[in-house]
Amino acid sequence: MPIVTKDHEVPHKSTVPANKDEPVKLFVRERDGTSLGLLPARKAVLMLHGRSVPVLAGFDLQHTSYGWAEHLAKAGYDVFMMDLQGSGRSPRPKMDEPRNASPANQNLLKPRPPGFTPGPVDYAFQLNNSNSDRDELNAVVEWIRKERHVDKVAFIGWSAAAITMGPYAVNNPTKVESLFLLAPVFPPEGTSTPPTVLPRPGFPMFLGTRWGLESGWNTELACADQREPGMVERAWAAMMENDAKGRTWGPPEGLNRIRNFVRWGWNKTTAAQGGVLGGSVPVLIVYGDHDTQVNTSPPSTDPELNFSVPALYDAVTGSHKLMVKLACAGHSVVWEMQHKNVHNLSKHWLGHLKVDGKTQGVFDMDTDGNLSPAP
Repeated sequence: MPIVTKDHEVPHKSTVPANKDEPVKLFVRERDGTSLGLLPARKAVLMLHGRSVPVLAGFDLQHTSYGWAEHLAKAGYDVFMMDLQGSGRSPRPKMDEPRNASPANQNLLKPRPPGFTPGPVDYAFQLNNSNSDRDELNAVVEWIRKERHVDKVAFIGWSAAAITMGPYAVNNPTKVESLFLLAPVFPPEGTSTPPTVLPRPGFPMFLGTRWGLESGWNTELACADQREPGMVERAWAAMMENDAKGRTWGPPEGLNRIRNFVRWGWNKTTAAQGGVLGGSVPVLIVYGDHDTQVNTSPPSTDPELNFSVPALYDAVTGSHKLMVKLACAGHSVVWEMQHKNVHNLSKHWLGHLKVDGKTQGVFDMDTDGNLSPAP
C-alpha cells in the first residue's frame, strides 16, 4: 500500500499574546508509512522547523531525494510536520499588514504592496515566546497521541526547533521517545527566566529576501559540490509556496515573513535538568562542519547570541547521547548534498537509538556516509 499523506488542522487555544485565548488551527502534514508493514507497531515522529523556514520547505521539499519526511515514511514511520503560529501554513497573527514588519526591513517592500508607506509598526511587540511555542508543540503532541494511539512521539528538530523541543522533552519525558537535533541553536549561558513584561516591546516580524538566503548560504560553502546547482531557487520557491501573503510582497520573487519571538529556558542548566536528556530521552545531535550560525566564532559577548553545538553535548548529563559532525555541510544541510546522510542517520536513530552501534560518543561523517570517532 502507498504512503498516506494528509493535511490536518489541529485545534488549539492560542497563548500567543497577539491572539490570546482565540481558537486557532495549527497546520500539520502527515506522511504515514504504517500501512507498508515495515515496523511491528506504529511509531510516530514529529518534525519541527527553525526560525525562518516553514516546515514543508525544510522537511518535505519535493525535489529528487530531498523529501526527508517522505524518506522516513518509506521506512514505515508515521511522520508529522508542524508549523508554529507565525510560520508557514499556521495562523500568522499581526503579520498580514506590511506595516508590522521591522522598520529596518520596510524598505524592502517595494514596488508592492500598493499604498504602503513605511512608518512605525501598528503592533509594537514581538509575536511569539517560549511559552506559546511549547504550548503549541504540546497541543500537537497530545493530538498525535490521541488520534494515533501512541504513548510517545519521537522528535526531530532543525535549528531553532531545539529551543522548543529541548525544554519540552526535559519537562515531558513520558511523552517524548527520543530527540534528534539537526544544527541546534544552543546558548549555554542563555537566560532561564522570561522577561519581566510580556509581550516584549518590538515588532512581530522580520522580512527575508531570496538574495539574503543565497548570500548567507554562500558564506558556508566550503566544498565544490556541497550545494546542487539551482537549490537556492528551489528552496526559495518552497518557502514562498508556504507564504501566501509574503510571496505577493516586495520584489518579484516575494519576501519571507519571519516571526519575531523572545526565548528563554534553553541553556546548560535546562539541558542537564534531572538527567532527562541522555537518560529517559536519548539524544542525537548532528551538525555541519561549516555551520557558522550555531557555532559562534569568535564568541559573542552577548550570552543570548553565543551559540555552541559541542556545548550542548557537554551539557547533557545522561549517558545516552551522541554527536555527529558532517563534512562539507553548513546550516542549510537539509538542502545540501549531505542531506541523504542526514536522512539515513535519522532513520537508523529512530530504529536503533544508536550510531555505529554505540549509544555514546562523538563522531565525524564524511560525504560518503562513513563514520569515524572524532579526534
